[in-house]
Order: sequence, then structure tokens, then C-alpha cells
Amino acid sequence: MTVSLDDRLTAVKEIFDNTQFHHLLVVEGKKLHGIVSDRDLLKALSPNVDSNAATIKDLASLNKRAHQIMSPNPKTINEDAVLSDAVDIFNNYPISCIPVVNNKQEPVGIVSWRDIMREVGMRLKMLKQREK
Repeated sequence: MTVSLDDRLTAVKEIFDNTQFHHLLVVEGKKLHGIVSDRDLLKALSPNVDSNAATIKDLASLNKRAHQIMSPNPKTINEDAVLSDAVDIFNNYPISCIPVVNNKQEPVGIVSWRDIMREVGMRLKMLKQREK
């Protein structure tokens, strides 16, 4: 799931509200420009946006654009990367996801630290089963 640089935060919010995604890639054409997290969105929006107390000023925060709140130039890994490549990035940078790109540097997915933990957990289970 992606958004474009000029997508309004209303579109970003709608995606986060209706999916279980926590990160969206910001692309223009096929080029990756940044990442917007659900936390970035929370920080950018007025806390009253979803309440009856929302003012015009509160609702105006939804008119900001994705490029205004994204983290630009994210660390990436190639689609051929191995688990340890992702672990190295997570250990060296304060990030919670890594965009996966193809050889043309076009985004093809995202790896989160939860994905890494899930994979490590499965590998540990397999090792335990082999030991039995």
C-alpha cells in the first residue's frame, strides 16, 4: 500500500483506519521518497480531529500532505537481502520498518521488526523440533 507525495492526510488516515498497516510508502511514479507511520500521522493531526469538539482549525490538519510528515530517504534493503541484512539495519538505526526495493530501486514491500521476530521465532521452533 502506498500514497503519493501530495496525498492529503485524510487519505493517509483512511488507510490506517481501515487496514492493519502501521507504515505507508510514499512514492511518486515508481520512486520511493519516504515513509509515513501511524505515529507520524498521530503527531501531525489535531487530537480533536475525530471528536465532536473538532474545530475548523482541527480539521484543517487533515489537509496537510504526505510529504510534509514523511520520513524522507529511508534505509532500504534489496528484495534479495537475507535476514541478517535487515537485523543489521534495525540494530543500527532507530526505525521500525525497512522498505524492500527491487534492482531498479522501486519499492516492492516492507519488512517490520515484527516480521523479523516472527521469522526468528519460527526458526527457533524448527530448531527445537529437530532437537527432539
